[in-house]
Amino acid sequence: MKQYDAGNIRNIAVVGHGGSGKTTLVEALAYRTGATDRFGKVADGTTLSDFDPEEIKRTSSLNLSIVPIEYSGTKINLLDAPGLFDFALGETEAIRAADTVLLVMSGKSGLTVGAEKAFREAEKLHKPRAIFIGKMDSAHADFYKVLEDLIRKFGAQICPVVVPYVEDHQVKCYIDLIGMKAYTYENGSRQEVKMPDMGHRLEGLVSAISEAVAETDDELMEKYFSGEEFTMLELVQGLHKGIFDGTITPVFSGSAQEQQGLTLLLGAMVSMFPSATEVAREEGEADEGIIEVKCDAEKPVCAYVLATVADPFVGKLSYVKVLSGVITSTTELLNTRTGATERPGKLLYIRGKKQEETDKVAAGDICALSKLSANTGDTLCDPARKITLQRPEFPKPCYSMAVKAKGKGDESKISTAIGRILEEDPTLSFYTDSETKEQILSGLGDQHLDVTVAKLKSKFGVEVVLESPTIAYRETIRKPVKIQGKHKKQSGGHGQYGDVIIEFEPCDSDGLVFEEKVVGGAVPKNFFPAVEKGLQECVQKGVLAGYPVVGLKATLLDGSYHPVDSNEMSFKMAAALAYKNGLPQASPVILEPIGSLSVIVPEGVTGDIMGDLNKRRGRVLGMNAMPYGMTEVVAEVPMSEMQTYATTVRQMTQGAGSFTLEFVRYEQLPAQLEASVIANSKNKAE
Repeated sequence: MKQYDAGNIRNIAVVGHGGSGKTTLVEALAYRTGATDRFGKVADGTTLSDFDPEEIKRTSSLNLSIVPIEYSGTKINLLDAPGLFDFALGETEAIRAADTVLLVMSGKSGLTVGAEKAFREAEKLHKPRAIFIGKMDSAHADFYKVLEDLIRKFGAQICPVVVPYVEDHQVKCYIDLIGMKAYTYENGSRQEVKMPDMGHRLEGLVSAISEAVAETDDELMEKYFSGEEFTMLELVQGLHKGIFDGTITPVFSGSAQEQQGLTLLLGAMVSMFPSATEVAREEGEADEGIIEVKCDAEKPVCAYVLATVADPFVGKLSYVKVLSGVITSTTELLNTRTGATERPGKLLYIRGKKQEETDKVAAGDICALSKLSANTGDTLCDPARKITLQRPEFPKPCYSMAVKAKGKGDESKISTAIGRILEEDPTLSFYTDSETKEQILSGLGDQHLDVTVAKLKSKFGVEVVLESPTIAYRETIRKPVKIQGKHKKQSGGHGQYGDVIIEFEPCDSDGLVFEEKVVGGAVPKNFFPAVEKGLQECVQKGVLAGYPVVGLKATLLDGSYHPVDSNEMSFKMAAALAYKNGLPQASPVILEPIGSLSVIVPEGVTGDIMGDLNKRRGRVLGMNAMPYGMTEVVAEVPMSEMQTYATTVRQMTQGAGSFTLEFVRYEQLPAQLEASVIANSKNKAE
């Protein structure tokens, strides 16, 4: 592939709600520009972007895919991001690496939750934004209704540039409001036609563009107020500046499937969208403090890993955006996270699953490097000029399941295989619960974990099943009890003799508190540690359901010993007998873990959310207003009731909600629930 200067490179994230037509648009642009010689279809699994077996099977994008195209002397790196909420990692990666974020919406579905979330994320990161309203060939598409919704939600920054002319619910042509020309499309080829009579609507649209452009420059503002019309060049330059500043979000329309409006969109990408040299400068932390990293091939190398692909056969591929300098196969790169210096294996331009080797990659461009140990978010730089870029904020895992090997002998392979997958997906987490000894895999939802399980099998040959995690209950007592434990065993030779009187009582502790108040040497001091050790072993299993016992104070008060038959083992056994006999008499109860919940949802569904929390035995502690019409609900809720919460929040909010849940303490389980917890514990033990 030809090398391009940064001024002729556009890095564009293609984002939006699942099913809005992002991948079809990328495919259509690639086909239109000659990057592929066939127009693949998502349903057939033949697109450039969706090449992973799971993507083909599910007919949805699951991973970030990079498709570079060339148009009018410009290289356009299209970053096709998944729209499904379970695979939000790809969208985060794409927006972080983009110079412009192109939001794809359906003319049928309009402004969806996924579209708004992507827009807000781009806005938060100060990324220039543009919108393509597609599927205009559908009989139910309504461009102007969608446009009104956009203006209502995002304000005056919304600026239509290419609009459809519709008669009898069919698009007759597309109007380029900058060139004031109308076009029809046949098999992707456009034909200029006579401008239709749009009446006052056309005047209003043109006026909106002129007003938006006037806001970008003082001279243009003067010209606007004097009543002069802007030239086409002034309109293009004004839009370019407004897009770069974030004050203008241009709106285009068309149909990717029918290849309508694509040339107008491509022309705008070249003439209006910011180039790699123009985008807001990256900031990095150097020895002298925070510095700007300018997109300049003459500067020392600085790049970051925007995504990672772990493959057991090909090895690890690191998708890298070069911010400054030039990378070759001999370039030494310092990973500022690990402190290790490494050299890339191959330098590759990626187009979907196709790879093309290159000898160098310069500032502003995106490529893949092989054989790096770096992970997503890592900064790579010249060892002589250490710079660390800010790491992206990835969505946090909120849905957890226990992982069990399907076949014998696979247990040892699970950790290694999942470790490889974690390299490419920082929205997953994996750990062994120290109490339940279960291996816990956490992600963004059930689909996310299902795909991870499929990858484990297809990529690493490890078959696992997912089960609901065991809840780490506790047991404690509610009243004091004094009890004797006597262990006496006589056989040939030395016997065994240990006798203790222990008082058990509740206390505030995370485990066992042991004291001794023995008077007169009834139990020799050298046996005290044996008594404590016997009790410490016992509290690992409670008398109700076998859960660890907390909040227990044991005081050794009295006892007796035999000068010959007493030993440490005898007193351990005596302590265990006292425990087993005493705790059932001390009003034992089960404690359940309580979590602190912060759930952020649209204002209109707070009532439903609180009603659901009440069903989960939660206690709402308060509410806080959040930006963009959102509300934070703060509550405490039993962890045992939260296994399905990620799915519930997504359903109630159509994906707009998010939450965090952290363990805070243990509380007594309601008495009516004890029987089922005890029964479940016995079933698992069997």
